[in-house]
Amino acid sequence: MLKTSIHSSLNCYHCGEVCTNETIVFDKKQFCCEGCKTVYEILNQNNLCNYYNLEQTPGITPPKNLSKKFEYLESEPLIDKLLDFRDENTSVVTFYLPQIHCSSCIWLLENLYKLNADVNSSRVNFLKKEVKIVFSHQNLSLRQLVELLASIGYEPTINLNDLNNTKKKPIDRSLIFKLGIAGFCFGNIMLISLPEYFGLDGIKESHFAKFFGYINILLSLPVLLYSASGYIQSAFQAIKHKTINIDIPIALGIFALFFRSVFEIITHTGSGYLDSLAALIFFMLIGRIFQQKTYDILSFERDYKSYFPIATTIISEDNIEKNIAVAELNVGDTILIRNNELIPVDAVLVKGPANIDNSFVTGESNPIRKEVDDKIYAGGKQIGQAIQLKVIKKLSHSYLTQLWNDEAFTKADEDKFEGIMTKMSKYFTIIILFIAFGSMAYWWNIDIKTAFNSFTAVLIIACPCALALSAPFTFGNVLRILGRNKFYLKNASVIEKISKATTIVFDKTGTITQSSKSNITYHGTALTKEQKNQIASVLRQSSHPLSKMVFNSIPTVEIIEVEEYQELIGKGLMGKINQFSIQLGSEKFVKNVAESSSKATRVHVKINDDYLGYFQLENSYRNGLRSIIVKLSPFFKLNLISGDNDSELDNLKSFFGNTSEFLFNKNPEEKLEYIKSLQQKGEATLMIGDGLNDAGALKQSDVGISISEDVNTFSPACDAILDAKVFEKLPNFIGYCKSSITIIITSFTISFAYNIVGLLFAVSGMLSPVFAAILMPISSITVVVFVTLATNIVAKKYQL
Repeated sequence: MLKTSIHSSLNCYHCGEVCTNETIVFDKKQFCCEGCKTVYEILNQNNLCNYYNLEQTPGITPPKNLSKKFEYLESEPLIDKLLDFRDENTSVVTFYLPQIHCSSCIWLLENLYKLNADVNSSRVNFLKKEVKIVFSHQNLSLRQLVELLASIGYEPTINLNDLNNTKKKPIDRSLIFKLGIAGFCFGNIMLISLPEYFGLDGIKESHFAKFFGYINILLSLPVLLYSASGYIQSAFQAIKHKTINIDIPIALGIFALFFRSVFEIITHTGSGYLDSLAALIFFMLIGRIFQQKTYDILSFERDYKSYFPIATTIISEDNIEKNIAVAELNVGDTILIRNNELIPVDAVLVKGPANIDNSFVTGESNPIRKEVDDKIYAGGKQIGQAIQLKVIKKLSHSYLTQLWNDEAFTKADEDKFEGIMTKMSKYFTIIILFIAFGSMAYWWNIDIKTAFNSFTAVLIIACPCALALSAPFTFGNVLRILGRNKFYLKNASVIEKISKATTIVFDKTGTITQSSKSNITYHGTALTKEQKNQIASVLRQSSHPLSKMVFNSIPTVEIIEVEEYQELIGKGLMGKINQFSIQLGSEKFVKNVAESSSKATRVHVKINDDYLGYFQLENSYRNGLRSIIVKLSPFFKLNLISGDNDSELDNLKSFFGNTSEFLFNKNPEEKLEYIKSLQQKGEATLMIGDGLNDAGALKQSDVGISISEDVNTFSPACDAILDAKVFEKLPNFIGYCKSSITIIITSFTISFAYNIVGLLFAVSGMLSPVFAAILMPISSITVVVFVTLATNIVAKKYQL
């Protein structure tokens, strides 16, 4: 087999893409990239491992000693900076691969696990040319992984920016270069064509006219072959793959203008339309750059520090604990992480036995034991008693935001607006082609020049770009406005789901009740200072709202080390301090009785075998709850589900009324099953809970909203986070999401109206191709301006 590299613009044998860079010739066939060549060889070999002469056994070793250029990847400090995550067995790394070119590249890179069983998974972000790889570093080192990628033609770009975690990517300036060439040629063609514009017959009839005509043809070639290459290649690929896209009519218009102009100049029957051609491409490139800038705005990475309203508990040098925003953490700070709380930053364990559940990061749910001085990565969750960590890296990037949007936590609902736009664009192009050819046929026998102008103008002015921008730009602006008002959505699809909700299910404790204002009283045997210290020390380990409320109600205490801590969901807490066993929780759990003696919310206390009494809580409902219920009840079914008893049923009925459904004494599994039962009845459910105890129900519901107060209650199961301070604005947020759908439909209507009016002028021959090219991006600008103004005006209506 022969392998060489030549420069070519032919098509790839495997994927059909135009080979715009170096063409790889292999086995007498041409390929656009290493990916296509490799996939071709693999398909011929019928087996990925046979192709690489590897055995299908765990721990396959990639090609060793590919070169000494990757020896630096054996440095532990450098590896630590490059990795996104590492525990005892698994590492996660993200590489920038500029070689990613087409679907073959994606297929090959996402099948790395077939090349090496120690690659657990790999996911490609095609737009960013990145691959995220989860691998077992016990058998596969980072150097070996990079060598494996290099051996199949995908050597990662690793530079100092990666080590500083900035990871800046090269800027693609090809559109700017194309615009510059088109502008230069456009200006010169117009300058040469001045005699035509001013009707100077003497010059037009001289031999200079022929010379200037040929110069114009030469100047138009770079415009056609380089500046317009993107449109022409896209149209060619669509035809080759038997599909239709919007670039087909544009390419037809370009060719019609060029060949008609060349024919007129060569046959001396006219001066052609090369100035119109250059102007057309120049203005279309301006429109495309504008569109690209728009998409860049829409695809921004939401920065963690301005995104999550969660806080964490920091411990000062004098052992005073206080809650601060995660964004305010600095390197060297000591933080407290309780049971089931998320670790928000990379840190080192300084106190306490850590059992870290990394399912949020790697999908592996088995807790990993960590010892003092071990490094713990952001995204892990502590299981067991509270631990203390020292921060080693500020979280100023979007790492946890990326994790939140990982496939493992997304719901299998496709974006329906995107599907509609795909179908609409297909039929849109077919209709435009029909209108263009019909218009040309009509004018042909009347005026050939008008026929060409009409044909080209129809093809150019009709563009679905504005339609494609409507939904993403509207949703992007809505996300920004909601975030500014402390309602944080995972992604744009959540807006559409909120607008379709029919039933809202509220949790009680920590959701509609306000933990900071609850009235707590102790009843029973008087507690000694030592007993108060013991009770507070056990309560401190838990992130449950009741635990935190009781802990905050106990006066200044001394925290003691807790051993054998356990938190039994729906029951209570257990822990051992020296020779004392402390048990806190429900009456059934602590006193081992079949039924509770009271319906009041109580946390019972037992030390060793001595029952001491209970803390009784009188809940304080959140401000504005009654107003929320009044505003939502005409439009939604409002239900309440709680793990607590029904002691406050009468109070709750005074808020919700008698038509709502109330369920009490439900554990997390029963909450999840209740949501499922509603969905089976055809209800679109919106669940509002505390994020941790309701994780299953939040994930099962169509939309899960987690209430965040001043604690680290973020859960990957939720679709949105609502800052407790703006709880009373919930109806405004839901109404705003519904209105955003109306804005999208209105923007669709504007875009359709623009295209219909433009087509009427184009078909009538009253619109030249140049003006069509100028007007084409105006539809996109109009839609962007409209949705920006509309979303902001509607936001003011909802007081956002």
